[in-house]
Amino acid sequence: MAEFDSMRSTVQSGASVGIDSGLRAHMNKVYGLMAVAMVITGAVAWSIGTSPDEIFYSIFGNSILSLLIMFAPLGFVFFLSARVMKMSYSAGQLSFWLFAALMGLSLASIFKVYTGTSIANAFFTTAVAFGAMSLFGYTTKKDLSGMGRFLFMGVIGLIVAMIINWFTQSPGLEFAINVLGVLIFAGLTAYDTQNIKNTYLSLRSSPNGEQIAAKAGILGALSLYINFLNMFMFLLQFMGNRE
Repeated sequence: MAEFDSMRSTVQSGASVGIDSGLRAHMNKVYGLMAVAMVITGAVAWSIGTSPDEIFYSIFGNSILSLLIMFAPLGFVFFLSARVMKMSYSAGQLSFWLFAALMGLSLASIFKVYTGTSIANAFFTTAVAFGAMSLFGYTTKKDLSGMGRFLFMGVIGLIVAMIINWFTQSPGLEFAINVLGVLIFAGLTAYDTQNIKNTYLSLRSSPNGEQIAAKAGILGALSLYINFLNMFMFLLQFMGNRE
């Protein structure tokens, strides 16, 4: 009996190690996808934003083209969310990186508006905050699903406040929006990290689980990327010095 208990303990320990190593590999892949997307976004934004004025304004001076650049990333988010699980992994990955390039194009104007030092400071501050919140979401034993529902309601309220401020141009409301925006997307970073972890653990044992989990990881990387980018933009508006 003692030998049987010892064998069972060994098997359970081995299974736990297998899950942990698989989970670590999955999370590394998710973070890797996100990191490559951020590099693509930054490279495109910098190359267009620091281009000569005649090139920059030939792109953004056209109102129709500007609207297309503004709304194309949003359309890509809906497309990826709806279709990525039906694509091959490589097609989903390529679509995500194409979306990142479009986001870079839409963010190019920050290099005309803010100083390079402000952009760098906002980026590194965001990286530290994002890393801390993602680590919390990965390691905490607390179920964050309730917090997620609250934060999604906060995003809706944030959008409404931004629309109101577009008409009122209130400095006080803009300050509140920037502070709340950072806090909301920091919280969503922890929530999404835990959700990515739990999704992998629930899928890996199902038929074709690793393949399905890999595609779900693209959506996870997309959600973390969006959280990071929103935190960065709110921080930049909050602490950035304009040219």
